[in-house]
Amino acid sequence: MPEEAKKKLEEEIQRIEYELHNELPKELKTAIAMGDLSENAEYHMAKQRQEILRARLEQLQKRLHDLAMVDLSRIPRDRIAFGSRVVLYDLQKGAEIKYKLVSSEESDVGKGLISTTSPIGRGLMGKQVGDVVKVQTPAGVKEFEVLKLNTIYDE
Repeated sequence: MPEEAKKKLEEEIQRIEYELHNELPKELKTAIAMGDLSENAEYHMAKQRQEILRARLEQLQKRLHDLAMVDLSRIPRDRIAFGSRVVLYDLQKGAEIKYKLVSSEESDVGKGLISTTSPIGRGLMGKQVGDVVKVQTPAGVKEFEVLKLNTIYDE
């Protein structure tokens, strides 16, 4: 698993756990001290925030577990996959584009880091140099030719 993605998830988990175990109990205690809980907006907001944070914490822990289970040895050596750097030719724009396929936690389109779960990332998975790829994106159909491929084994 990419260490950067793991670190980012672990930091968010720590932040949420701190809020759940330190800040929210104080807010709840203060709200309870205000009296009638049935009409206490502060209490209801704190309880709702607690539920949202617990759900997010569970989601992050599952994602961290899922990333830890990724078997990097099963990544192909001759096809686009997680960790690949690609040079594409945008057939509509007539321009070259460079991408690296990363996890959703690491994605940053402005830096050329696209998620393997994004429309373009999914469309590129399994392709080889010379393949032409049509990808349905929110902005319409994009068409690329794969010009160059470096897998994680090439780096």
